[in-house]
Amino acid sequence: MSAAGNDKALDSQGNSVAGGEKHSHARRLRSGSYVPLRSTTDVETDTKSNRRLSSPSSLLNGEVRISRRRTSLTVAEAGLQARRRSLAYADLMAVFYPPNMMSQPTVTDTPFEDASWEGVADVELDQRSVANWEPTLEKAIRSIVSIKAQCVRSFDTETSGTYNATGFVVDATAGLILSNRHVVNPAPIVAQAVFANYEEVELQPVYRDPVHDFGFFRFDPSKLRFMTPEAIRLAPHKAKVGMEIRVVGNDAGEKLSILAGTLARLDRAAPEYGVGEYNDFNTFYLQAASGTSGGSSGSPVLDIYGDAVALNAGGSNRAASSFYLPLSRIVRALNLVRHGQPVPRGTIQAEFEHLPYDELRRLGLNMTIETKMRETFPASQGMLAVRTVLPQGPADGSLRSGDIVVAINGQPVVDFISFEDIADSSISAEINVSVWRGDKAYNTRVRVQDMAAVTPHRYVEVGGGVVNNVSYQIARSYGIPVDGVYVASSGHVLSSAGAWRGSVIQAVGTAATPDLDSFARAFGELRDGSRVPVKFFALEQPHRQKVAIMSVATHWHAMRMATRDEVTGNWAYIDLRPPAPLPRDITPQTASVGQLPASLAPGGRVWPSVVQLDFHCPYLVDGMKDTQFMGPGFIIDKARGYVVCDRDTVPIGLGDVHITIAGSVVLVGKVHFLHPVYNFAIVKYDPRQLGNTQVQDLQFHPDYLAGRKKLAPGDTVCVVAVNGEQSPVVRHTRVASRSMVSTRECLPPRFRCMNVEGIKLNDQPGCQGGVLCDEDGLVLAMWTSVSSQDSNHKDTTSMTGFDACLLRQTVESLCGSGCCPDIRSLDVELWTIRLAAARALGLAPARIRQIEDACGENPRLLYVLGILSSETPASKLLHTGDIILEKDGQLATDVSDLGVIHDEKLVRLVVLRDGQETTLNVPTTALDGMETKRVIHWSGALVQNPYRYVQEQVRRLPSHVYVSCTLYGSPANCYGLRPGMWITEVEGRPVTTVDEFIATLEGLRLDRTCSDSNSKQPQDVQAARYVRLTVVNKSQVSRVLSLRVDNHYWPPWELICDSDTPCGWRAIQRI
Repeated sequence: MSAAGNDKALDSQGNSVAGGEKHSHARRLRSGSYVPLRSTTDVETDTKSNRRLSSPSSLLNGEVRISRRRTSLTVAEAGLQARRRSLAYADLMAVFYPPNMMSQPTVTDTPFEDASWEGVADVELDQRSVANWEPTLEKAIRSIVSIKAQCVRSFDTETSGTYNATGFVVDATAGLILSNRHVVNPAPIVAQAVFANYEEVELQPVYRDPVHDFGFFRFDPSKLRFMTPEAIRLAPHKAKVGMEIRVVGNDAGEKLSILAGTLARLDRAAPEYGVGEYNDFNTFYLQAASGTSGGSSGSPVLDIYGDAVALNAGGSNRAASSFYLPLSRIVRALNLVRHGQPVPRGTIQAEFEHLPYDELRRLGLNMTIETKMRETFPASQGMLAVRTVLPQGPADGSLRSGDIVVAINGQPVVDFISFEDIADSSISAEINVSVWRGDKAYNTRVRVQDMAAVTPHRYVEVGGGVVNNVSYQIARSYGIPVDGVYVASSGHVLSSAGAWRGSVIQAVGTAATPDLDSFARAFGELRDGSRVPVKFFALEQPHRQKVAIMSVATHWHAMRMATRDEVTGNWAYIDLRPPAPLPRDITPQTASVGQLPASLAPGGRVWPSVVQLDFHCPYLVDGMKDTQFMGPGFIIDKARGYVVCDRDTVPIGLGDVHITIAGSVVLVGKVHFLHPVYNFAIVKYDPRQLGNTQVQDLQFHPDYLAGRKKLAPGDTVCVVAVNGEQSPVVRHTRVASRSMVSTRECLPPRFRCMNVEGIKLNDQPGCQGGVLCDEDGLVLAMWTSVSSQDSNHKDTTSMTGFDACLLRQTVESLCGSGCCPDIRSLDVELWTIRLAAARALGLAPARIRQIEDACGENPRLLYVLGILSSETPASKLLHTGDIILEKDGQLATDVSDLGVIHDEKLVRLVVLRDGQETTLNVPTTALDGMETKRVIHWSGALVQNPYRYVQEQVRRLPSHVYVSCTLYGSPANCYGLRPGMWITEVEGRPVTTVDEFIATLEGLRLDRTCSDSNSKQPQDVQAARYVRLTVVNKSQVSRVLSLRVDNHYWPPWELICDSDTPCGWRAIQRI
């Protein structure tokens, strides 16, 4: 199965571009509170397009956006919705430094960049034709490409998603395209380039610089059949202050934009994009007011003769300023890459800054040294000073912050390029660094490290998450050693311990994890289904070590390691040994159930039945936006292991259940039954796990369980509940009211409680849930959390009581025969109507008197508020507005008689419609106690049958192939397949069921295998296959999508409900 595309899941619409505003990110805790991670006010942002990451959320179309290179790891894009903490989202943590506004005198030329250094002779201006922008741009446009890319996994500083950017051809013969490092990306990507004539070629990321913001793609020039691009010449020496330039590229998502500007600075400090983000350093940047925005990352900065003088990289949020990377180091790397040679990069793990002489004097620079440096480098207005030194790095203990670099190996140095030339040519050797510190000169020797050793090229997918070695970029951002295992995406397993993205894992169980290999070994020694401690720290607080319990639930995802091929840029997978299943021989666990003091009576009668439930779902299906839930449960049959809880604790059937008993014993359970109408679920555990723990079944009052009595306003009750600290809450109070429970349709569609009366209390306590009982501890009603949404589709919860009699049929069926009850429905939403309104609608006086005599005080009737499914027989007979008078010859005034119908396939109803009473024989619809029993993954889309709460929001079902979620960075996410859509055709072939959908896809694969074997096209052309889908949204609007299948990163798989497995589900690979 695909392991990691769901971290980041979540939902918005359309493709977006980067360079947007910065925003704060909030994590929703289970209690419903929001804890802001950081807020950001920095002004710098790169211009690469925003990545689109989708999964269900509160937005109308069921998708959220996350910016790719916004200035934080928080949610971005104009008008965005905050991403919820879940496995479909990257849990993003970052803060931002203010921009470096250090005053630096501007020079008119770059003294250390000249034509001879580049190795290309400059062309004299008077030998050129008359300068004109029109022919220059016409020629250059043929070599500039629009890049479409999918980052398929979160990795290092990158998060999974899709984005658009720009690049340009720098070697037409070798097929090399230059773009930014954050476009080429250190993470695994799938990218294509679109030329000016709309020819598309596949791209291979063949080099990305570890520090500077540039990289190279390679394409096959023979794949271009209708044009021959020319390389754009790189001319770093031509950059001058006052030069008129044009930035040509995919600005703001447009395929081609041309922005004008004038170079204003050649010595700007590298822009800061935020802590935890990729940041460039140890280089100058150029600056101009060209106003570039998202998508123009990687655009060439052209002079009037068509030469590239810089590479567009970033921009400001507050002004029109754009930031360009000088080309000097790019020219060096290009000469090596085009000849197939590695690009050596050395580091001493120290960051330098270029300071003007006035600031250097304040640091103690000797006037004699300043005089000599000014004489030696008359064009330079400053020198390099040490800004930071990473702990445990090569320079640690040798260099200090504030040291002024005078010379290296006896050679005076005042600029970044000279320093990097020496470092890159001295890998694994020692260099002699002469510095001025305070009022003294020092010579120190530092060994140069190969930067490849601190730049990760592998990652491990485990439990739906991604981890890699801590990189130089991450370590520099937080000032930590380059050591440990970094959580790039928490996934299903690591999130259970709260080890979110931005954490560094130090130990798993008892095994230390200093690197990726030790982490993989430690995980392979665990047991699936076990709970083990994990030691880690969050990068925002590296001084605070944390130890948390992690649930090892690796049965949902594959566990494998990916390694990047540095020549082709492709990532190869190898399967790792996953944790072995727990032994079948169960070792009983026994705990002592504490007795409550007499002051909490009658809580002592209830407390031996109370358990704590933790529910984690690995995928966002059935309308889920969150993945972790918790709340109380109550044992109703200890012999069979049945526990009842509300559906705000266990909302769906797909997930892992852990049951904590007596605060000491943790049992593995599984979802056994979900009531499709009422707000309760049943989970089951193996009672053999419990040993001699003295738990008790919840005791119901027989009259209230049978429905002979119900709580009424003014009745005295005792609330026995559980608070947020898992402590008992006991409060004596009275019933305030009884009324119909009102819940809204949710986006995305999910379970909502309806067609039932709820109980409200005076002075109700703050708690997670409990029971309403009498003074003897006999349960009269359940006290539960009801989940819904407000008018803005934000989640809300409220505490409501429900009569114990609503549980009777389920309790009797499970505790008697062990089978789930036969639950049927009229597929309508009911609401109450007063007799006065019914009289106005034509209700006869005789019928009114009959109702008044039968109901006594406050008589009301029920009417059809809405039809829940247009596909059922009942929807053809019942109409919105029908007042239901009788059911099977009896007055129908109690909603419990109509909301859920047991064991009756046909009911006879008398309804008032258009002033006339009409008798109808209405078939009922059987409702499933698990809702979803099958989930299909294909190309990053989770496909399932449309569940009950989807059907109530559409006029008719376009098909039974419903897209519940799309995973970040997947083909489904990239090509516009959104949550909340129905697939109706595949390559023009109608599909109405999930089985037909699978069969059609397998048929296409077989057809293409046969045709490819007879094809004369190269294999890579054969592999680039697109599948044409016809999709329909909830408004019945149809469109056709062309989706590029990628079975390497997104292999197909299937989850099937299987009661014989410990978690209740079984995974099937479909490769």
